[in-house]
Amino acid sequence: MLTCLRVRDFAIIDSLEVTLGPGLSVVTGQTGAGKSILINALSLLLGGRANPDMVRSGAESAEVEACFDLEQDAALVARLEAAGIGPEEELIVRRVISANGRSRAYINGRLATSTQLAEVAVGLADISSQHEHHTLVDPKTHLDYLDAHARLLDSRTEMTRAYEALALASRALSEIRTREQGRLEREDLLRFQVREIDELGIAVDEESVLRDERERLRHAEKLSGTAGRAEDALYTADGAICEALGKITHEIDEAARLDSSLLKIAAELSKSRVELEDVARELGRYARSVTSDAERLAEVEERLDRLNRLKRKYGGSVESILLHRDTAKAELETLERFEEERERLARIHVEALNNARQLAKTLSEKRRAGAKKLGVAITKELRSVGMGDATVEVALAAWDSREGELAIDGARVTATGMDRAEFLIAPNLGEEARPIHRIASGGELSRAMLAIKRVLAGLGTAGLYVFDEVDAGVGGAVAEVIAQKLKEVSKHHQVLCITHLPQIAVYGDTHFHVAKEVVKDRTRSTITKLSNKERREEIARMLGGLTITTKTRAAAAEMLRAAH
Repeated sequence: MLTCLRVRDFAIIDSLEVTLGPGLSVVTGQTGAGKSILINALSLLLGGRANPDMVRSGAESAEVEACFDLEQDAALVARLEAAGIGPEEELIVRRVISANGRSRAYINGRLATSTQLAEVAVGLADISSQHEHHTLVDPKTHLDYLDAHARLLDSRTEMTRAYEALALASRALSEIRTREQGRLEREDLLRFQVREIDELGIAVDEESVLRDERERLRHAEKLSGTAGRAEDALYTADGAICEALGKITHEIDEAARLDSSLLKIAAELSKSRVELEDVARELGRYARSVTSDAERLAEVEERLDRLNRLKRKYGGSVESILLHRDTAKAELETLERFEEERERLARIHVEALNNARQLAKTLSEKRRAGAKKLGVAITKELRSVGMGDATVEVALAAWDSREGELAIDGARVTATGMDRAEFLIAPNLGEEARPIHRIASGGELSRAMLAIKRVLAGLGTAGLYVFDEVDAGVGGAVAEVIAQKLKEVSKHHQVLCITHLPQIAVYGDTHFHVAKEVVKDRTRSTITKLSNKERREEIARMLGGLTITTKTRAAAAEMLRAAH
């Protein structure tokens, strides 16, 4: 709901502020006083185009600012939060237009583009005039109104859930089909890698063992000679160390018979001699075992080379090779179950598609029935506001399907089903029904919009409905009927109506008067909220023109009493 509108240096307005409440507010005044400027200011706040002509002559910039109460608009609060604005109980929107044509927009004090402003402002206000047509003229909103009027919102929610399930199943199936294109190549690669590693039969400590064997084979002659010579020196040659140690040990044993304190030394010598002989014999066995084997060396070299190649391919170590083998084996097992997974996802997709198809078709049938009833209801309302020959048709059609989009039986399916709706109007008998925005007459358009809003009262998202020229070309009884329709709509929405007819003005809950005056050779427009007495005078002026008599005042008072 719009609670406050402030305008500065805008067109012929130097400064004004309007405070609005709920219900029906009417704006009256002489032609050319600037009533339509309010609509231009509101349009600018809804993301409309700015131009330098909007800036009051002599001013550097123009400014329009409005405050909206968000307490009853959960959808708008959600949009603001999604845009990183709020949450707040109020929305303050401001546009500043400089004399050079540049403009800036602010949302709750934050700088924004006009596009962002237009996105956020959806549903804030709905303007019906010859030049400004908003929510109800936009075909994107028509399906929402049809579903609300036909009480199909629960069915539509079910359709949305079915669509989301279908979209999820379609994505999953598409992803697995994409993966399938390279699956065979991937399986072949993994099988080769597992086989390559398994064939080598790697042990965790094998590399160090192979390196030791390679060094032994490379230097077999040297190692054998060194060990053989050591054996000779220790044990087998004449005068070997073990032989000399044996003689020493015998002599100390003899001496120990004379001095028992040498017994321990004699025992140690005997033990050392035995150990040294064991070492010598071990060296002899080693010398005889180490032989030069070119064929075995080639085998070891080849195996180490294969091992190094695998290390370069799979991570640089034996541990990484074995880890890669286990990982590849697990992936291969998953891929081998690919067919089973694809068939499972295909079954889920078919089930989701059948469910969405059934719900979409059922919803379409209910919409066709609801469209006829809605068209008849709006046509009836048109006749009551002076458009007796006009008829309204709610046209339904399937969305065209494009490549890559979800489709059911050739029609694109969305979260709302397969249908798009549009309100078509034939203003006169024999004319072809056309979209609302193609109606030429501003008055006809405003009355058509009033009829639609009357039927859809309570269903729309707009917090404020603005009507201009709704009284164009009508009078008397029709004007009073229009006023009653406006009053009924205002029970569900805040309504602002610019009117020239007293039959409409008397129904307002709040009455504003726009006047034009000249101050210091400058024309300016002002707007005033009228008191009860001032309101009676304004209604009398609208009834009697420049000359206000006792009779016109009495008539005005009577009209106000009757309307309230």
